[in-house]
Amino acid sequence: MMTSIPDHNPDALYPIRTVSSLTGVNPVTLRAWERRYGLVKPHRTPKGHRLYTEEDIALIREVVDLLGAGISIGQVRQRLEGGRVAAGPEPGDADAWHRYQDRMFLGITRFDEAALDAAYNDALSLYPVDVVTERLVKPLLRTLGERWQEREGGIAEEHFFATYLRNKLGARLHHLAAQRHRHRILAACLPGEHHELGLLLFCLAAASHGFGFVILGADTPLAQVAYAQDVSACSAILLSGSTAPGQAALDDLPRLVAKAGVPVLVGGYAAVAHRSAILASGAVPLGADVHAALRLLPQVVGQRTA
Repeated sequence: MMTSIPDHNPDALYPIRTVSSLTGVNPVTLRAWERRYGLVKPHRTPKGHRLYTEEDIALIREVVDLLGAGISIGQVRQRLEGGRVAAGPEPGDADAWHRYQDRMFLGITRFDEAALDAAYNDALSLYPVDVVTERLVKPLLRTLGERWQEREGGIAEEHFFATYLRNKLGARLHHLAAQRHRHRILAACLPGEHHELGLLLFCLAAASHGFGFVILGADTPLAQVAYAQDVSACSAILLSGSTAPGQAALDDLPRLVAKAGVPVLVGGYAAVAHRSAILASGAVPLGADVHAALRLLPQVVGQRTA
């Protein structure tokens, strides 16, 4: 989870797994940033294990912020050294993401899972999962959604990619579920929401920050969410919707908030379209931006509302 460094000590050294949990950047990516770009230079133990200082962790978080703003990994060091952190992306920064998108789109159109997987894994080796979701996966999903009527195999391609992502995300979340987590979140799609990929993508991004999940999936009645919360005793509830929720769901939301006793968060397009109603219910709108939502998540999870 992206939290403050425990027991502040400027002389402390942290192993790579701890740094990964604190920053949301997986160890493979941290090693790539070191070897290929010289962004972080950790200490080494006599056996070669990497140890990071608090200054290193602050630098990693700054890199994550730059990547979230659209800067390519190849431009990050220049931005850091030039002091132009707040500037917008260079004209060529989008090229790297276009290349990833082109590779994945080609794999989709050829129904070539190996090629699709190679491109996706290449991106994940250099960028945090929330950045990959925003800059690569979501644009691909939009492209497929817009083109399915124009292409002879458009529906098959969209289903192929959705199944690939569901399997990929599910396997990764299953692997992370074995880890111990300070906070677990009960995650479900709003009633009437049959597309769970957005929920799974966010859960995986948040899992990289140390959160655990109990996932109910698509089209879950809020009364069933309340029941699952009673049994699971999670630290928070996350509801997701890519389309506007029905009025019945909005009417039931205050009852869920009152009964849950933990923060109830709503993400996706539903949180943008009905922000006022969500706030009035006592729930927290996360919006549709994964990077921004991950910033907000640690501030509210774990807070009891009753």
